[in-house]
Amino acid sequence: MPAQQKKIIFCIAGVLSLACALGTAAAIGTQRWVTGTILCKTGALLVNATGQELHKFMGHIQYGLFHGERVRQCGLGGRPSRFSFFPDLLKIIPASIHVSVILFCTVLVVFALVGTGFFMLNAFGSPYETLHGPVGLYLWSFIACSCGCLIMILFSSEVKIHHLSEKIANFKEGSFIFKTHSEQFANSFWIILVCSLVHFLNALLIRFAGFEFPFSKSKDPGTPTGAVDLMY
Repeated sequence: MPAQQKKIIFCIAGVLSLACALGTAAAIGTQRWVTGTILCKTGALLVNATGQELHKFMGHIQYGLFHGERVRQCGLGGRPSRFSFFPDLLKIIPASIHVSVILFCTVLVVFALVGTGFFMLNAFGSPYETLHGPVGLYLWSFIACSCGCLIMILFSSEVKIHHLSEKIANFKEGSFIFKTHSEQFANSFWIILVCSLVHFLNALLIRFAGFEFPFSKSKDPGTPTGAVDLMY
């Protein structure tokens, strides 16, 4: 492939990697990872609410990695409140998983920025044969893509398996019990998915530029063929 086309491909990959780094950094600070509705089970059972009456006992919740807000309704209007994971909810959440999600988000941002630098260096500079060259580009893209996948797996398990929304809804609630009525992943979570796909796409762009995947075996041009051996 001509050098000019390779520069264009590297520039595109670098811009995509930079966009992922900025998007992930913005997603970390938001509370739009999970949104849902919570039902005041105790209040609904007290008045035997059914059908449309349940809306009077339906509240809302949304949260991210550091903070969130909830509106609890028990028939007497909404009670909005804000909360923070650190240190408020640290005792009721799976702290090791939650901290791991934040750590992998940070690693994703760092390696996306590193990948951006090396993509631009390969486009406009004089790349070296190791970390600055194709092997390094594959490495940064692979690490970033892997971090994105781990973030989604760990956070999904925290929400679905460990019932994070219910734990938050029932935090410091002595007399009322809240159940999760519905929950769905919001914009910030899907940004991580898009970033993982983009880093996988970057690896394909590197291959499209004409570079072999790492550890792939190439034929040695100096190795004699069978026909040459017969000549001797």
